[in-house]
Formats: sequence, structure tokens, C-alpha cells
Amino acid sequence: MDGRKAEVARTSAAGVQLLNRYRGQRLDELWLDHDLSGDDTIWPVVELLERAAFEGRPLDIGVVYVHTANSAGATKIVQVPRHWG
Repeated sequence: MDGRKAEVARTSAAGVQLLNRYRGQRLDELWLDHDLSGDDTIWPVVELLERAAFEGRPLDIGVVYVHTANSAGATKIVQVPRHWG
């Protein structure tokens, strides 16, 4: 451990809430998994990131890691941050 605080959101709603709570602060890393629980996916979180970038107020995130067994989902997730830089 390097001493940095880590928080886990296990649903997309919790992920959106967590990112909104940290808006305006630097996040060193953001880890995204496509398939969450049941029919829940990471898409609401990805859409929040995309909307913030589109509105000219992107979140300050050092590195975004995508880790998922869903290769098609991973490809789609990666397209959004690449599109918005």
C-alpha cells in the first residue's frame, strides 16, 4: 500500500455519487469495470465523465484503468476518454 485513500463503488449509482462528491478534486486513479451486479453496468459513470468533458469541465483524473472480462464493454469504455482526451 502506498498510503493513498481508496474507495469502492459497487453500483453505477454509487459510482456517480462518489465522482460527484470528489468533483473539483484530483483523483490519482479511476478503475472501471464494465459489468457490475445484475443488469447494472458502468455506463452511467462513463456518461458522467463524457458529459463533464463535453461541458468543458472534465474531472481531474490522473489515470483511468479499465479492468473487465467483457472485451466488447472494455472497447466501448475506452473510446469515451480517448475521444475527449
